[in-house]
Amino acid sequence: MTVTEITEAAAATEALAEEAPVALFTCAPEDEAAPPVPAAPLPSAADRAAELRTLRAEVLAGPGPATEAQHAKGKLTARERIALLLDEGSFTEVEGLRRHRATGFGLELKRPHTDGVVTGWGTVEGRQVFVFAHDFRIFGGALGEAHAEKIQKIMDMAAATGRPLVGLCDGAGARIQEGVTALTGYGGIFQRNVRNSGVIPQISVMLGPCAGGAAYSPALTDFVFMVRGISQMFITGPDVVKAVTGESITQNGLGGADLHSTTSGVAHAAYDDEESCLLDVRFLLSMLPANNRELPPAEPVSDPVDRRCEALLDLVPADPGQAYDMRGVLREIADNGEVFEVHEHWAGNVLCALARLGGQVVGIVANQPSVLAGVLDISASEKAARFVQLCDAFNIPLVTLVDVPGFLPGVEQEHGGVIRHGAKLLFAYCNATVPRISLILRKAYGGAYIVMDSRSIGADLALAWPTNEIAVMGAEGAANVVFRREINAADDPDATRERLIKQYKEELMHPYYAAERGLVDDVIDPAETRARLIGALAMLRTKATAMPSRKHGNQPQ
Repeated sequence: MTVTEITEAAAATEALAEEAPVALFTCAPEDEAAPPVPAAPLPSAADRAAELRTLRAEVLAGPGPATEAQHAKGKLTARERIALLLDEGSFTEVEGLRRHRATGFGLELKRPHTDGVVTGWGTVEGRQVFVFAHDFRIFGGALGEAHAEKIQKIMDMAAATGRPLVGLCDGAGARIQEGVTALTGYGGIFQRNVRNSGVIPQISVMLGPCAGGAAYSPALTDFVFMVRGISQMFITGPDVVKAVTGESITQNGLGGADLHSTTSGVAHAAYDDEESCLLDVRFLLSMLPANNRELPPAEPVSDPVDRRCEALLDLVPADPGQAYDMRGVLREIADNGEVFEVHEHWAGNVLCALARLGGQVVGIVANQPSVLAGVLDISASEKAARFVQLCDAFNIPLVTLVDVPGFLPGVEQEHGGVIRHGAKLLFAYCNATVPRISLILRKAYGGAYIVMDSRSIGADLALAWPTNEIAVMGAEGAANVVFRREINAADDPDATRERLIKQYKEELMHPYYAAERGLVDDVIDPAETRARLIGALAMLRTKATAMPSRKHGNQPQ
C-alpha cells in the first residue's frame, strides 16, 4: 500500500468515528465507578418450611367453590372419604404436589396440585392399606397422564409390600384434552388390576360416575361397593343409548347402585350413604388377609366353640318341600351371629358370605330354599363360582351348606348356557385347594348335589344331618320313571305310586344310605353343627395340596 492510500484510509476511519452516535463500551474513571448492587438475601430454612406449610394447606383445602358444589350434591370430598376409611391420623400421602405437564386446550394454564387424585397409605384396624381417591373437584376426577401414573405407582407399592388396595372412585373418565395418553394410562391400570388379581385384595368403592373404559378397572377387582343416588357405572351413557337404540333411560336406571346390585351383579353391595358403605369396607378388610401368602386374620373367640345350636332344629323344617331362610342357619353357627354377605340382592337362590367360626375366617356357600326353592341357575352358578375362587385365592376355608333340588329347568336357562355357567362352579370347587367341608342339611339331588362340593369332587369332609336326602332326583320323580309301567298297569295307579315312592325313599333315600357307602363321613346332630365345623376346620388348617404344573386352567366361560 502506498503512502497516499494509507493517508486516505486513515481519513476515512476518522470520518466514521465522528459519525458514530454513541460508543458501545465506555470505561469510567476510577473515581467515578458505579456502586455494587447488593444481592437479595437467600430464604432461610425456616422461610422454606413456612412456604411448604402454606402450600400444603392450600393443597389440603382444595378449591373452595368446588368443595361447596361437591357437598351440595350430597357427596364427600376425596380426603373426607379417606378419613372415614382409614384409622384416624394414619394416612400418609404421596405425590400430593404432583401436577400435569400437558399443553393445549388451555391445560397449560390450569395445573392444580394432586392432578385430581389423592394417593397414599394408612391403616384399617392397625393393618396397612393402600388407597387412591379421585377428587371430583379437580378436572371432574378425569384421568390424565400424571393422574394415571399416581394410581399406577400406588398399585405397584401395594403389590410390592403385599397389602390391600382400595380405590375410591369418583371420576368422569379419561381426560379428553390429553387424548391417547389418557387412554394409555387406563391400560396401565388394567394391566396391574389383572397382575395383582389373587395376589392382594382389590376393592373398588364407587362414589360417583364411572363411565366408558374406566368401568373395566372396578370390574377387574375383587369387590365393588356402590352408594345409591351418587354412583353410576356404564360403558355407554343414556345419551348414546338413546341415539343408537332409541331407548330413554336415566343414569341411575342404566347403571345405578340398585341396578348393579340386583340385576347385573356388577356390584357386591349397595348402600344409602357413604358413611355406612365405608364402614362395611373396613369390616370386609378386617376379614381378608393382606395377600395370598398369608392366612386371614384370626380374632379371640368370645363365642364358645362348643356352643350347641338347638335353634337349628326349629329353623330348618324336616319336610324337604317346605321353605325357610338359610340366613338364620348362617347366623346361628357363626361367631356372635356376625356374617358379611356378598351379592346379597343378586342371585338370591344361593348365599355367599364371610364369617368367623372359632375366631377363624371362613367362606360359606349355601343354597337358599326361600328363593326358587334353592335351585342353581345361571346367575347363582356365576355368583358362587366367583366367591369360591376368591376364597381359594386368599386362603379362606370353604364351608358349603347344601339343600338343593337341582338346576333350574327351562328353555331360557338352556339357551342362556346353564351348562357352561354351571361348569364354572364345578371348575371353581375342583380347582380349590383350601380346606373344604360340605354339610347336607336336607335334599341334595342330581348334578346340583355333585356341583355343591360333594365328596366326589374333592371336599375334604362331607357331613350330613339326619334329615338329608341324597339321590339322583326326588322320590316322586324317580318313582314315575323307574316304575312307570307298574304304575300304569295297576288297578289303582295312585295307591301304587304312593307305595313305590315310599319304597324308593326307604331303600335309596334314607339318611344313612350315603354314609354306609362312605360318601358322607358322618351324620351329625344339627345342634352340634357349630362345634363339628370348628373342630374339622382346626384339623384341616395345615392341609397341603399338590397341584399339576401348568400356567393356569382353561375355565369355562
